[in-house]
Amino acid sequence: MFQIDRSANRLRKLERTSFSEVGFREREHLQEWLASMPEALGETLGDDLLIIQKEFDGFDGTRERLDLLALDRNGQLVVIENKLDDSGRDVVWQALKYAAYCSSLKKAEIVDIFQKYLGASGDAVTMICEFLEEDSFDEIVLNEGNDQRVVFIAANFRREVTATVLWLREHQIDARCIKAIPYRFGEELFLDLQQVIPTPEAADYMIRMAQKETEEKSAIGVQRRSHQLRLAFWEKALEAMRERGLSLFANISPSKDHWLSAGTGISGCVYNLIFSKDEARVEISLQRANKTENKWLFDQLYSERDGLERDFGAALDWKRMEDRKSSRIQFSRIFDGFSEEAWPEMIDWLGEHMQRLEATFHPRLVELNQRLKSGEAMI
Repeated sequence: MFQIDRSANRLRKLERTSFSEVGFREREHLQEWLASMPEALGETLGDDLLIIQKEFDGFDGTRERLDLLALDRNGQLVVIENKLDDSGRDVVWQALKYAAYCSSLKKAEIVDIFQKYLGASGDAVTMICEFLEEDSFDEIVLNEGNDQRVVFIAANFRREVTATVLWLREHQIDARCIKAIPYRFGEELFLDLQQVIPTPEAADYMIRMAQKETEEKSAIGVQRRSHQLRLAFWEKALEAMRERGLSLFANISPSKDHWLSAGTGISGCVYNLIFSKDEARVEISLQRANKTENKWLFDQLYSERDGLERDFGAALDWKRMEDRKSSRIQFSRIFDGFSEEAWPEMIDWLGEHMQRLEATFHPRLVELNQRLKSGEAMI
């Protein structure tokens, strides 16, 4: 670190020193500096902090004390462990114990801890509301989940400490290392605070990647559960349909997809059974490569809508879908598809209505297939 001498247009090097050399102690000095000016720490972290206690010892059955306890702008607790010239090798273990202890603190307990720290100098509830920029304390959530943060402060970090902190970050625990380095220039003393893990340039990127990974893991978990449910559902459904004598799906295998398809006799047009979280559906999907042919088939069937719906026994949902190549004719019912208790009724409904759909449309589709082959759709 250098001082700029404007008059001489020169740089003057500041002498790096140590806390012990200049007579500073951890609790009397470094801890007090940070507690009295959390802005210094907040600027280094890129996140404002509200110090709510120092030398906190409210852990049942222990006599241990954490150096500083703070809240961040998200209402999460931040455990801050200070060391002077050397981090030592046990600082990570200490801080993780404190974070684990603090993870169970409830909203009322946090307010009580802060109020004891303030004494008669302020109101904890009011100061928390002001810090979090919330009007109503009832709407504030404090210390949610297991997202407590850990900050280590020292002039030098041992390799075993930095390696462990990096490993913690890879496992989505917000642990950070800040170097606190004293400098001297003549009789003046300076303190430089630098975040070294993660580097400031990488911090935002690492946060985004961690959020992305969490989102992807969550989505993959949901997807795997959906796949397992669908496979189990179709196994039961196909067995029931074979027992019902519905030969249309006799040679179809269970799938992890939300649909099963069987041929209608017209190339590119299929009967579909649909299983979803919210409904069961039977449908005819007209999905030939040629849009004109799909719309022609749909229009021919739609022209006989009244008779077809009378034969089917219910009003159908006719979807010409002008902006798409394909068209659909479908019939659905609401079910709680992800509740296995609903499956027997759901499977019975699908089997019955697929039989009715095939019986209603099969003769007409055979006739339309012959007309397609003669090129009538392209006239």
